Amino acid sequence: MRFLELRIPPLVVVLITGLLMWSVARTAPAFRFESSLLRAAAPIPAIIGLAIAMLGVVSFRRARTTVSPLKPETASALVVSGIYRWTRNPMYLGVLLLLASGALFFANALGFLFLPCFVLYLNRFQIAPEEAALAARFGAEFAAYRTRVRRWI
Repeated sequence: MRFLELRIPPLVVVLITGLLMWSVARTAPAFRFESSLLRAAAPIPAIIGLAIAMLGVVSFRRARTTVSPLKPETASALVVSGIYRWTRNPMYLGVLLLLASGALFFANALGFLFLPCFVLYLNRFQIAPEEAALAARFGAEFAAYRTRVRRWI
């Protein structure tokens, strides 16, 4: 399955996951839950997720390094400041929170099953190859960073 590594842009994976969540919400009404409080709370993880993801993009721009997730070997700098002091993958964490917001909005319990699937897919086919490229490019500096900061949170 190595052929999937760094092949599908993470935003496409987000869109596919969101479409699957929406599809399940429409086709499996038996798993729907009614909670006006949860639906009202749906924007909260979306706002937090957007903020976290944008902080990641801003940190990359400040460091003048690539934001492209498909060519991590072209990174010109290892970003370890800002939001990257708390998570090695703020952009992915941010979109995960957006997906969680979608699961709340669609109000279907099956939608939440896609969240761990999203994390597992990204860990295996996106983040692990990215980290291998960063380890090859930045060596001991990345190894030290990796021990200090968790992958997600």
